[in-house]
Parts: sequence; C-alpha cells; structure tokens
Amino acid sequence: MSTLKNNEQRRTFWLIFILIFTALFASVSTSIFCVNYAIKTKTVGAGTSLNRSLPIYSVDTNEKKIAISFDCAWGVDYTDKLLDIMEKNDVKSTFFAVQFWVEKYPDYVEKILSAGHEIGTHSRTHSYMSKLSKTAIQDELTTSSKAIERLSGKKVTLFRPPYGDYNNLLIDTCNEMGLYPIQWDVDSLDWKNLSATEIAMRVINGAKNGSIILCHNNGLHTAEALPLIFSTLKNRGFQFVPISELIYKDNYHIDSTGKMIKNQ
Repeated sequence: MSTLKNNEQRRTFWLIFILIFTALFASVSTSIFCVNYAIKTKTVGAGTSLNRSLPIYSVDTNEKKIAISFDCAWGVDYTDKLLDIMEKNDVKSTFFAVQFWVEKYPDYVEKILSAGHEIGTHSRTHSYMSKLSKTAIQDELTTSSKAIERLSGKKVTLFRPPYGDYNNLLIDTCNEMGLYPIQWDVDSLDWKNLSATEIAMRVINGAKNGSIILCHNNGLHTAEALPLIFSTLKNRGFQFVPISELIYKDNYHIDSTGKMIKNQ
C-alpha cells in the first residue's frame, strides 16, 4: 500500500514538473520570437515596418522646416508664374520631372535649376511602377536620371513614384541605386482643380515640422495659392527648403507612417 502511494506521488510530481517546464518553454519561445520579429521589422536606412519597405513621407525634426514640391509631367502653362512667385518669396523647392517632360522642355529644366531649385526624377514613362519588374524599374530610374543629369551636371538623388504607387521591390531598388524615394504627408489636391483658397487651406492646415507638400507645376490654381501659403506659413515661423536639405542622408530609420527619424 505504501509503495503504491509513493508511486502515485512520484507520478504527480513529474506531471507537475512537466507542466511547469512546458509553460516556461512556451513563454521563453514567445519572447525570443517577439524580439527576433522586432529586429527583422526595423531596417536602418530603408526603414520598414511589418516587413514593408516605405518611401519618405515626412521628416522628424524639431526645426520648423518644410519642403514644397512640384510634379512635372504635363505641360508648362503655369511654371513661369510658379517660379516668379517663389523668387519673390525667397522660396527654394523641389521639382520631380518625368523624362519625356525633361526632353520636351529642356529650357524649363534650365530655368528651374538656374532659379536655385532642385530636380528629382519622376520616372521615364510615368507608369504604375509597382507593376514593373526589377529590370524595368532600373531602366526607368537610370534613363530618367541621366536625362536630368545631362542638363544639370549634377547627380540625381531623389525619386517620386508616379501616382504615389509603390511596392517593396520599387523602394528597395531605389535604395540600392542611391535614390531617396519621396512621398508626401501634405497633399494640395491641386490636380483636382480646387480653388486657390481651397488649395492654400489644405496646405496651411496640414503643414508641420518636417512636412513634404505635394503640388503640380501645371495645376490650374496652384500658382494663385502660393502667396497665401508662403505668407501664412512663414508668419508661423516655417522655413521652406528643398527636400534634399530636409532629409537625413545616413544613420536614420523610417517608421510605420513613413516618417524619417534620425537614430539616437
């Protein structure tokens, strides 16, 4: 009887031991998985969250600096007026030009550059680049950059995806090629032919430290909106700088919202 009781106690002891060991193992395994997952989903430079590669939507900064940008693909009807208003307001900006626009309007490329603005590529053909192969992406970026470089004499370092369309392959390829993929966090919606006041208020209400503003060189009322945008935001202490002066060049990461953050 005593032997049976002892055997039962031993079985109970080992059962409890196994249950405790199993629980501890599961807890440790979960912790290790979480740590590994966190490490894998934070990439310095390209910066991703949940394994998704992201372009730069804005910049984390304590300085009251913002950037206004203009996409160039169709026409130049209002470009002279844009340049004139920016000169009067002492504003330097960034233009993103498609290759066929550059080749059709080389005189405007020179006007933009001589006014102290910078030009990044907006692709060769203005395609939905998330649908392209890596080889096709490389061709789009290489040929369009060279078209600008032939006129500027400077290396192109910025790229904006047409339609704001991208996937991991596009962003990773940009980074491999030394191009900073640029999105925006303030959309003027000027391409919808909003009134000058509507455009201005969208920009004024959305701008904050490190913002990147999206406009278009051929927006119907974009030029009319600029004086109010510039005067209001300057009165609030903001300084307009080209995107290349706003972003960090190294030792950074990009969070899940696309904000570029300097590593501590």
